[in-house]
Amino acid sequence: MDRLTHARRLLDRPPTPVLAGQLASPAPGLRIGSVCSGYGGLDMAVETVFGGRTVWVADNDPGASRILAHHLPGVPNLGDITAVDWHQAEPVDVLCGGYPCQPFSTAGHRKGTQDVRHIWPHIARALRVLRPRYAVFENVAGHLSLGFTDVLADLAHLGFDAEWCTLRASDIGAAHQRNRLFLLARPADTGSPGLARRRAAGTASHRDRLAAADPVDFRGDGVGARGTGRDEPPARRLAAAHSEGVGEREPADPPHPLATGGEARAVPGGRGGRGGRPDWGPYTEAIERWETVTGCSAPGPVDDLGRLNPPFVEWLMGLPTGWVTTVPGLSRTAQLKALGNGVVPQQATAAFRLLLDRRTPHTVPDAA
Repeated sequence: MDRLTHARRLLDRPPTPVLAGQLASPAPGLRIGSVCSGYGGLDMAVETVFGGRTVWVADNDPGASRILAHHLPGVPNLGDITAVDWHQAEPVDVLCGGYPCQPFSTAGHRKGTQDVRHIWPHIARALRVLRPRYAVFENVAGHLSLGFTDVLADLAHLGFDAEWCTLRASDIGAAHQRNRLFLLARPADTGSPGLARRRAAGTASHRDRLAAADPVDFRGDGVGARGTGRDEPPARRLAAAHSEGVGEREPADPPHPLATGGEARAVPGGRGGRGGRPDWGPYTEAIERWETVTGCSAPGPVDDLGRLNPPFVEWLMGLPTGWVTTVPGLSRTAQLKALGNGVVPQQATAAFRLLLDRRTPHTVPDAA
């Protein structure tokens, strides 16, 4: 079975009483905390796969904060994660985040841990205090060859086991490649009840105790990874960012058919297609495939002024119509920034299901 077929079957799989790879489905009591939340695309995938609900987010970008407040009224935004006192945060069962990829992206200077935007140490600090049952993260595939060993070392020191894989958005039918790294971690001491239950039981403070780091089994032989998952060569050079700054994390790859091996080109914006649709030219197959997967027709790629059309990017990212583009008070520039920084929910859903399927099935206890 080819990767595309396997990934799409996982994505389309109906819910089961116990999801292979540890999770009872659904699990309405699980509490999710989200860092570097953006427009919430990773959170959507986590809720789909793990069940539960998001109880707090943390993002200090004004545009992202506006989107989150619009869709999650009443859910606290903890803001800048470098300044959060995690001892005061509500305990969570799942911590998720798509932390900034500029330090590792081939679209940037790849300064790695020397980049001022490298905030993984602050996420590790959150993990040390919160001790969630699960931690799930997303980043660019280039992270495998720069900075990822530091992440794995920190997780091992904190007593977490880890699984990871790379998966392209095109592997689940999207019209752009957008190769991404997904990581799933859980305490290696599977008997640990987590911060919430220790607090409820009045046991020793979590501040001074970490789960045992041995045994830790780092396995990275998943979809798209090479070797052990640590020696992946640098990701292919992606097309340059849109001149108007589509996003700071990494711009969405220009759409092109999955089978195309050459350099991606700008999407034709001219009319003249069937029924007044844009003439997609060589991208027709890719566009129609994603239309079938999402059940939504593709908006025009450019607006009346010939600029990149935010609703088109929103559609490329697999979001519900208007998720970003109808948020009150959000400028076009802010829309494109949020969309370029985002996660394709369907892609993340498939990746986490692939990772969960590797593990020995068991049922997660009810949340405290």
